Amino acid sequence: MSDPVSLESSGGVAIVHLDDGKANALSPAVIEALGKALDQAEEAGQAVVLTGRPERFSAGFDLGVMRDGGPDAARALVAAGARLALRVARFPAPVVIACNGHALAMGAVLLVAADTRIGTEGEFKIGFNEVAIGLTTPLFLVELARARLSKRHFLRAVVQSEVYAPADATDAGFLDRAVAADALLDVAVGEAERLAKLPRAAYLRTRARAWGAVLDEVEGSLESDLAGAFPSA
Repeated sequence: MSDPVSLESSGGVAIVHLDDGKANALSPAVIEALGKALDQAEEAGQAVVLTGRPERFSAGFDLGVMRDGGPDAARALVAAGARLALRVARFPAPVVIACNGHALAMGAVLLVAADTRIGTEGEFKIGFNEVAIGLTTPLFLVELARARLSKRHFLRAVVQSEVYAPADATDAGFLDRAVAADALLDVAVGEAERLAKLPRAAYLRTRARAWGAVLDEVEGSLESDLAGAFPSA
């Protein structure tokens, strides 16, 4: 199988493609590869568009690791995913997600971490399904969702595991808008280019003021929260 993460440049925008040919599950290797792609974009001073494969943005964490790897492996994977979300939220340039279709669990966490989220119109599922599959939602997800989702939808999305179609996901706050699939990447790149033209220092300082305290709280509580959720055997 080819590398599930690839990067191409379009002017001042780095387009990071996630495509494992399946559900775009976030394994340790995939998270590491995404981090390296962000490293390249950061070194180049580029804004980022993160996108998946047709009809799949990401189904979340690799369930093989979560179910079969034991509590230490599960805790390490969830911690890596949380740090990836924090990296996206604090990235020193705008980050736009072009959400190609389904975005569940950790895939939806990346949506709430990004600056702007453009979705694809269609019969797709977006949301947090942790409670529905018997998992207690980690604190980092709760706090990132609290900061980005509509208050009307917060408990429905986080506690009640409501999963949304793209139009409803826009109302809930997972997406900023939804467009036709054939326009998705062009719209996302155009949005990244627009944001990249804003004065960078002012953009980053204001973004930090807007929700930097939330990110600091998430980072500070991460180890203790996950240690309680995944106690070592």
